[in-house]
Amino acid sequence: MYEVEYTKFTGLDTQVLGISTDPLPTLVAWADDLGGIHKYPLLSDFWPHGAVAQKYGVLREEGYTERAIFVIDREGIIRYVDVHDINDQPSNEVLRAAIREIDPTVRNRPEEPKPAPVPLPHGGIVMYCTPWCPDCKQARRWFADHKIKYTEVNIIETPGADEQVRAWAGGNQTTPTFDIDGAILVDWQLDKIKEILHIRE
Repeated sequence: MYEVEYTKFTGLDTQVLGISTDPLPTLVAWADDLGGIHKYPLLSDFWPHGAVAQKYGVLREEGYTERAIFVIDREGIIRYVDVHDINDQPSNEVLRAAIREIDPTVRNRPEEPKPAPVPLPHGGIVMYCTPWCPDCKQARRWFADHKIKYTEVNIIETPGADEQVRAWAGGNQTTPTFDIDGAILVDWQLDKIKEILHIRE
């Protein structure tokens, strides 16, 4: 599961739901870790474990799910499916386009203007991330343990950051992505981080 930019869908008569095979206390802790998610429901598919995910074909043998998005129309028909890597988040623009195509009542509504990109930081270690990304959390812990200073850019909240990451990552929204004094490193690759920073352990 990942944090959805809920405000991107409020004008499209769309109900956003988050569902996970985690038990309810884990979902609550996850939401609190992100500062609280109160704009859309979080559902637990814990018991019978993964029953909903299994019906949708995204339950792994290990007991957890693929990271997937389904768009379901008003008649209950699945009209759009996206199954992607756990550290990638699909483009909200693609989802909006899919919803517009499905629902003629919102198809011709004008799009809200995108905020203008802001200057992005350069120099030192810049980590482009999201609050929900597991590898981002691992990177934060590693930097803290080694007392390494870095600048963090939330690509969900920083206009233009998502587009920059996609340009570096071949069109994918892969986090974390690092700009280390101009050297771009996509994804959390500890060995390469150590190599770039000349760290031997």
